[in-house]
Amino acid sequence: MTGMTLDFSDRHVVVTGGTGALGAAVVNRLVEGGATVHVPAHRAPDPAKLPAAWRGRVEVVAGVDLTDEARVEEFYRGRPALWASIHTAGSFAPGSVADTSLKTFREMVDVNAVTCFLCCRAAVRSIRGAAGNPGGRIVNVAARPAVTPSAGVAAYAASKAAVVSLTMSLSEELAAERIWANAVLPSTMDTPANRAAMPDADFAKWPTVDDVAATIAFLASPANAVTRGALVTAYGQS
Repeated sequence: MTGMTLDFSDRHVVVTGGTGALGAAVVNRLVEGGATVHVPAHRAPDPAKLPAAWRGRVEVVAGVDLTDEARVEEFYRGRPALWASIHTAGSFAPGSVADTSLKTFREMVDVNAVTCFLCCRAAVRSIRGAAGNPGGRIVNVAARPAVTPSAGVAAYAASKAAVVSLTMSLSEELAAERIWANAVLPSTMDTPANRAAMPDADFAKWPTVDDVAATIAFLASPANAVTRGALVTAYGQS
């Protein structure tokens, strides 16, 4: 899938977290395939730092708090009918159960699970509004600890497990409409932030954001003719 060019011509796609490391890599893949991409952002990015290829193809809308129900609904209603919605927005907080505060637990649920729920719900309504309702795609980003027991990430793992469960329910609810819902589960990805946090790790074993983005883009594309309800691992060698 890394070298595959996917056809998103005349299709509108939302990418949450689209200015982050993984999200930006996903946006690049979609733009290469001819998509028009809509990115809700908490803060406006520096236009000078955005790729030149995004000009005229990517709409970045600032001031969108993805935990705010009304704001999410407003954002999705303001876009053309969607083909797909991809949800890479999220955050990470380490900590064992004994050391995790309720505040941190709720923050992880809000930023990972609630944002995913609100965006999935709004996306379904938008995809259903497409002319002739040709189907569509939803791709959520969970994480390896959501399905593999991992110490020291209790709140994060629980919030991402909610993303997994939501994806599976959506897959069954939407199958008759040919709206495929899937989730990608990366392990630790090779990003500058992760390298700084774990300087002694073997970076070569980590999946790159470009490779994970390729998997996400395929699942979101018309080329994905049959895969739904899948929890697609993106572990690389790690």
